[in-house]
Amino acid sequence: MKRNLLVCAAILSAFACMSTGCSSKIDQTAEVSSATDEKIEDNSEVIEATESVTEATEPPLLERAKKLLAQNPDTIGYISVPGTDVDNPIVQTVDNDYYLHIGFDGQEYRAGTVYMDYRDVFSWKEDENSENIILYGHNMADNTMFGSLRRYRQDLEFYKESPIVKFSSNYKDYNYVIFGLVITAGDAAPPSDDLYADPITWEGFPYWNMQELDDEKHFNYYVDTVEKMNMIDNKIDVEFGDELLTLSTCYSDEDNSRFLIVARKLRDDETEASIKKLLNSDDEKNAATTASDE
Repeated sequence: MKRNLLVCAAILSAFACMSTGCSSKIDQTAEVSSATDEKIEDNSEVIEATESVTEATEPPLLERAKKLLAQNPDTIGYISVPGTDVDNPIVQTVDNDYYLHIGFDGQEYRAGTVYMDYRDVFSWKEDENSENIILYGHNMADNTMFGSLRRYRQDLEFYKESPIVKFSSNYKDYNYVIFGLVITAGDAAPPSDDLYADPITWEGFPYWNMQELDDEKHFNYYVDTVEKMNMIDNKIDVEFGDELLTLSTCYSDEDNSRFLIVARKLRDDETEASIKKLLNSDDEKNAATTASDE
């Protein structure tokens, strides 16, 4: 969806440049003394548009991203989850199969690499990013890739200790708070074998087909489905407009099931400390009650 908008924007931008010429070649002072008010207003609009384009310049890369991109140009970001062994670069390529068994160095590697769904948009232009970024990583027994994330489902109290996912683009660091731990099928069936059918109409939960949640109906369907299957008592509110992050790893090969960790980006008025205080508020109340009884 957003990729099409980007293409359209590029075409419109090119057409505008051909029609009016590049602003650097325009003599903004020519014929000002004899210009009409209408021409002056038009000229002001050109200046404002030029300033807007100037402001939308690509920010500098993070130092970590510079080093990783030098090793692998497919680098799209980085993820770490405190309290686990997840501390990995993230790659993205044209399909979701390539990095299944290819390491970050481009060599064959059974554990593969943590990778982003090929349909996701995740760049410095934040308003164009996908509303739901989906990352895949193998559930390795030695805890590499997403293997150590099993701790969340094996000890649900661990969630209260480590609710934050640190997720970065090549340009900026972000914090996300986990609100869903889900075990779901890795398969879903579209109606009439139509792979392009609306994901809401599928039998099952085709989470991997739900990157663009830019309308409230689909956003709410995704969040509500997570809540229905949630392994935790969620205290984190999630509203349309929140940016989501979904981590997907295998749960069982026998039934092709998946373990999902679903999070949303922290809001401006939230901190890691405030989130932990919220999640542990009941424990603190219980502890205070016990102390008073004694």
